[in-house]
Amino acid sequence: QVQLVESGGGLVQAGGSLSLTCAATGSVFRVNAMGWYRQAPGKEREPVATITGVGSTFYTASVQGRFTISRDNAKNTVYLQMNNLRPEDTAVYYCYADAISTSGVVRGSDGDDYWGQGTQVTVSY
Repeated sequence: QVQLVESGGGLVQAGGSLSLTCAATGSVFRVNAMGWYRQAPGKEREPVATITGVGSTFYTASVQGRFTISRDNAKNTVYLQMNNLRPEDTAVYYCYADAISTSGVVRGSDGDDYWGQGTQVTVSY
């Protein structure tokens, strides 16, 4: 199985910065796309930023120009640098990976969805 281990997050004032890190561990054969989603209280989970295996990126409009996603393929790790944070960025942030486990290779998988446990980001006024 593949596990996603998140770190980072916390409390920051508006205008401040935080960074998130997520590593895919366990029986990893290959990691395809990775990314970050978030869920604020009373709202649905939404994509924040994603990055493909070759480095193509996507950002939701509200974070464009403020957040930067990157990855280290050798470490199966994705990062999210969040600058100029706003109170509306407050949410639980979840790491996502489209990955193939070693057992998945055996059954012919081309990718399965994996999620981290979530980390809280709180931006105060």
